[in-house]
This record gives sequence, C-alpha cells and structure tokens, in this order.
Amino acid sequence: MPLILSNPFTPMQLHHTLTVTLLHHHSLSIFAAPLTLTTTATTMATNFQLSDPSQSLPISSHHLLIVGPGILGRLVAQIWRQEYPGCEVYGQTVTTDHHEELAKIGINPSLEWTKGSHKFPYVIFCAPPYQSSDYLGDLRLAASSWNGEGSFLFTSSSAPYDCNDNGLCEEDSPVVPIGRSPRTDVLLKAEKIVLEFGDKGPHVYWLEKGIVESRPDHILNLIHYEDAASLAVAILKKQFRGRIFLGCDNHPLSRQEVMDLVHRSGKFSKKFEKFTGTDDPLGKRLNNSKTRQEVRWEPKYSSFAHFLETI
Repeated sequence: MPLILSNPFTPMQLHHTLTVTLLHHHSLSIFAAPLTLTTTATTMATNFQLSDPSQSLPISSHHLLIVGPGILGRLVAQIWRQEYPGCEVYGQTVTTDHHEELAKIGINPSLEWTKGSHKFPYVIFCAPPYQSSDYLGDLRLAASSWNGEGSFLFTSSSAPYDCNDNGLCEEDSPVVPIGRSPRTDVLLKAEKIVLEFGDKGPHVYWLEKGIVESRPDHILNLIHYEDAASLAVAILKKQFRGRIFLGCDNHPLSRQEVMDLVHRSGKFSKKFEKFTGTDDPLGKRLNNSKTRQEVRWEPKYSSFAHFLETI
C-alpha cells in the first residue's frame, strides 16, 4: 500500500529536539539532536583499530564517537558495546596520556577524529570546558562529524538554571541570562549551538547561506517527522488496501514566509538576508483534509509557526 507523504525524509522537514537530565553525583543536561526515521544499512566492521584519522573509516550504523572519553564517556562506551555487539567506539582526547588505557578497554583513541573527513552516526560530546582553549569551536567540529543518522548528544551542567535557593528545578526551568558569568555563558552558547545544529529544517540551511539564489515566492509543504511517523502508524493500524494518502500540515508557506517567521521568532542568532531567484519553478499547495478525516488523524505540530513556538 503506497503512502505518499510531503517529502517526509528530506531536509525540507523539521525535527524536534529532545532534552533530558541525568543525575550522577552532579546533574548533567543532555541535549540530543533528533533521531531520524531512516537508517543506513552497512556492513558491521569488527576488530578494527585505527590511529590515523585521515584514513577512511568503514563506519557502520551503530559506531560511536566519544569526544572526551573520561569516566562518563568510558561508561557510555561499555554500555554501548553491550547494546550493539561488534560496533566500534572511537574516543577523541586532548592528549595521548590515556591512549593505551583506552585501547585496552576497546576505545579507538585519537587526537583528531573530528578533524577527519569521516562522519559518525552517533556522537557524544562530554569534554569539560576547562580542557579546551576553544570549547565552542571544538563543539562545532564534533557536531559536524555527526552524519545525521543517529544522535548527537552534548553533556552540559545544571549551572545555567536560574535557581540558587534550594528550589525545584525542572528541564524547562528558566536559565540565567547571557552575561551573568563566563562559566554559564559558555554553556548556554554551547547548548544553543547543539540545539540549532540539530534542527534540519530548510530555514537552518538558509540562515547559514544568508543569501539564497532561489525565488522567495516558491510554496513549500511541510510536515514534522513525528507527524509523518504518527500518520504512517495510524494508516498501518487501519489496514487499508490499495489506497493513497497524503501527509502535510495544511499550512503551505512560501520560502519568504518561512524566513519571516524565523526572524519574528527571535530564536535564531543568525540573520537571513534575502532570496535572489526570479525564474525558478513555483511549488504547489497541498491539502490532506480527506486523509485526516478518513484516518482520523491530526498532526501534533499544526504548522511551522506552531513548531517554532515549541523550540
């Protein structure tokens, strides 16, 4: 049974960002870039040791890069290998002091994994700020080493939460403003980098470019990954036969309207300049009211504007 969705697994779609908290002696906030709904099937590499990051890596679907394999990172590696036998775990360090020790416990060490050309499906950044002269730059390199197929995790601290009176603090509690202290500033900026990097909507690409050679009035039809998944499940449960359904949020937007919403949201540090195209093709306006009625389905994110309100 064919299920037609509005480009459900392309960069035109939106991802949400997960935020969880670990408690282990002290609190850690982990910001997770989204899990995509597609995976790449590759041959699992086994018994593979590599010390030169410039070489090509046979990266498999469960290989893991740990930036800062200290106590937390080593425990993650141990659990990860138990979950995915045969996978490879790579560790990036700032010195070679513990390379022999890491190799003995099954972590392939290097000073420069993130400086190579290879990408990893899973990356966890758990290096502390005090060990780096360019912490935010190191984080960006680590994020660019993620191939987008699994998850990118960044371990932060509870320091940015604006609570110092023994009061209750939860995941969405207010944080201190930028400028209060150098310690919290670097963590808040780091978290923002990860949150923005995890967002796979077209607006992020356009923000990076600044000026885009495409026409501003081209219409886009969007659907959130979560909504594409929930629609697919709803259709499967109904056991339809020989039908075609359409997935979209029923709020078509032009490229310019998307970027206007991004600007008004005030949630992105970069500024978009303009679209310059004039003669490329226009799009189409999709409507899936019939699908919604028949499947009895509604999206969690009713529109792109609604999505922006949630991030």
